[in-house]
Amino acid sequence: MLAPVAALASPEETPVEIPDTISYTLNPLVVTGTGMHQRLKSTPVPVEVISGAELRAASLNDLQEALTMMIPSLSFSPSAMGSYLRMNGLSNRHVLILVNGKKLIGDISGNVDLGQIDTNLIERVEVLNGAASTLYGSDAVGGVINIIMKAPQQKAQASSNSSLRRNKQFDQSLTLNLPMGKVTSLTGFHYSHSDGWQNSKVTEEKGELIPTIAQLSLGFTSQNLTQRFTYDPSERLSLYADGGYYHRILDRPAERPDITGGSKYNTMSESWTWATGGKYTLGSLGHITLDYTGRRFGQWYKYMIATGNYNVGDYAKTKAQTFHDVELKSVFNFSESSNTVFGLTYRYESLVRPEEDFDRHINSFSAYGQHEQRFLKHFTALVGARFDTYQTIGSSFTPKATLMYHTGNFNARASYAMGYRAPGIDELYYHLMKPMGSRHIITFGNPDLKSEVSHYFGINLEYRTGVFSASVTGYINRLSNMITSSSTKFTALSAEEQQALINEFPEINNVKQSTLSVKQYYNYSRANVKGFEVNLSAMPVNGLTLSANYTFAHGLGLDDDGTWSRLNRSVMHTATVTANYTRQWNWYRLNVNLNGRIQSKTYYPGDADGDAPGYNIWNLTTRHTFSCFRGFTLTPGVGIDNIFNRRDMRPLNSNFALYSPGRSYVVSLAVNL
Repeated sequence: MLAPVAALASPEETPVEIPDTISYTLNPLVVTGTGMHQRLKSTPVPVEVISGAELRAASLNDLQEALTMMIPSLSFSPSAMGSYLRMNGLSNRHVLILVNGKKLIGDISGNVDLGQIDTNLIERVEVLNGAASTLYGSDAVGGVINIIMKAPQQKAQASSNSSLRRNKQFDQSLTLNLPMGKVTSLTGFHYSHSDGWQNSKVTEEKGELIPTIAQLSLGFTSQNLTQRFTYDPSERLSLYADGGYYHRILDRPAERPDITGGSKYNTMSESWTWATGGKYTLGSLGHITLDYTGRRFGQWYKYMIATGNYNVGDYAKTKAQTFHDVELKSVFNFSESSNTVFGLTYRYESLVRPEEDFDRHINSFSAYGQHEQRFLKHFTALVGARFDTYQTIGSSFTPKATLMYHTGNFNARASYAMGYRAPGIDELYYHLMKPMGSRHIITFGNPDLKSEVSHYFGINLEYRTGVFSASVTGYINRLSNMITSSSTKFTALSAEEQQALINEFPEINNVKQSTLSVKQYYNYSRANVKGFEVNLSAMPVNGLTLSANYTFAHGLGLDDDGTWSRLNRSVMHTATVTANYTRQWNWYRLNVNLNGRIQSKTYYPGDADGDAPGYNIWNLTTRHTFSCFRGFTLTPGVGIDNIFNRRDMRPLNSNFALYSPGRSYVVSLAVNL
């Protein structure tokens, strides 16, 4: 932690500027909806925005928690396999997560690890509901989450942010910004640790409750190092280079003979990120950008119990992902009333599973264009299209169109967008047997899979002034060719089928066959999601900001038997509420922040463990900034997470929506130089 060493400022000295002040605006700059910077009020595509200042005001150091508490359309189910994300009823495979507009990889069984992102370096988070494949390609079926990171500034700065909660949940962030003439540097380091916790100490097995050491939330330790350089050789040309390293290891309870719930190994994950590119400004005509992004993600087992050929402390690599993305993009202003975007993208993705001798990759090439035209004083039209071609999969064409009517402070928008999701490498090519906890699964991919396709229709009404905004969005999202899978117990197969599998996978003889199943991917399912969202924000008096958001999502999927049922893990009603108050007296600044989330039950149709009950959870945080020191500011904070001590105490094999350990007192300290 950065230690304050300067003395108190003398009375005649001007206090230093308080960093990261909470200056809320109801009309921020956004980029995700149209691929170019526009004011939120003017963009034809509605976007939800969370600023980095809002995250820090609420002491939300975990991105998953921040999105849960502030975006009602999102929900998460954390597990040993990462965080299972849903957006308006659609699964994590249908939501594209971007960092500075580039795809984030690093998934475990399809669950992206958001711990790779240093929350303290976030400038803002933009959330776009609905299909967005025209600009962003595959996976943008249900929506896009674009995390915009801070850029280096022309001012030397250093900061430290620390927070501590119950269960030894500790976060420490360090940042250093250095201007060096035409070169600027921003360095960030984030350390996070949790002991994990149990709410219930029992699990249900064969109708009986038995003790367990399994945790509801697993313990972990992670480190995240981020570096960004910018170089501006001229007024028109700007260059950058990024690098990042992330390491995380789980801390599961070790397997014991006297009680269930332990594990033979912990899981370690590691990722490397590197990127470079530049922007050349064409004066008033627009600009051209060229970007390259590379990512590498790996996963290992670290054995706590001697197993097979592995001794205690041995590592076994289980997965490696590689991602390369090159994009050439131009934004032109051919007239005062229009904007035009063109782009070309090449992408390479690979997946390796060493123990299963699996090594596959996919190449893709994309071209897209979009034109925005303002006409007849009050209207703006946006049309776009994208063409993608995939190695061995084929091609896709995705159009979109939006019409906006604006007059004074009122906007009305109507939009159509087509989305698609190309089959993943695992869904196409898996032909392997792998352990899944105490079970084993033989998975067969399907190289004949078709891409999933969605058709999104939305209508938005919005009223926005400098102190009040209100919007209502209604939508329909129809998906076809959904990729699903069937699973059959090995013991239910015929003797001939069992023998054929044993011939192909001799290791079947070394496992308990009652725990073995066979999984096969295929195209079948369809899904329809209908819903609406209401967003309200206001600044009724100086220093007080209020916001309330409500989402209704009714999602149905077509089951194997031809009937329609609720989408798995979907939530119908969700609301979030935020109140923030800021007041300054000379060298002292007070910030009080209240966040709440109210959620109805989570559906698990056909699951023997039933639905997960709804919940409400409220957090209160106060921060106190002192700028009376010479050369630095000091911001201690105290707060309460889960004020009303809501906990789900059911047995651990139940379906959960709330993972909180209960009421927790939070202390934090920020030092800014």
